[in-house]
Amino acid sequence: MGILIKPIVTEKMTAAGEKLNRYGFIVDRGANKLQIKDAVEKMYNVTVADVNTLNYHGKRKSRYTKAGLLTGRMNHFKKAYVTLAGDDKIDFYANI
Repeated sequence: MGILIKPIVTEKMTAAGEKLNRYGFIVDRGANKLQIKDAVEKMYNVTVADVNTLNYHGKRKSRYTKAGLLTGRMNHFKKAYVTLAGDDKIDFYANI
């Protein structure tokens, strides 16, 4: 499996992409900033200026069903916010 798992496509990240030239990705939990930078540059043919990462700890969830209370937890994952240099853009909708 590669470094980049999927892009984060939300209203907040779309606004950041238009205003700050910043894009979000869910990435492999073992990846470091240099690996993320190389993967984004190779996949989208852009120049990366900055990479910020954060580890998201999965929250505990519970729900009530006929069988009783079911408990579990969401998955842990890592996010990367990538800022592009210059006038580079990433169009996530181009391949649809």
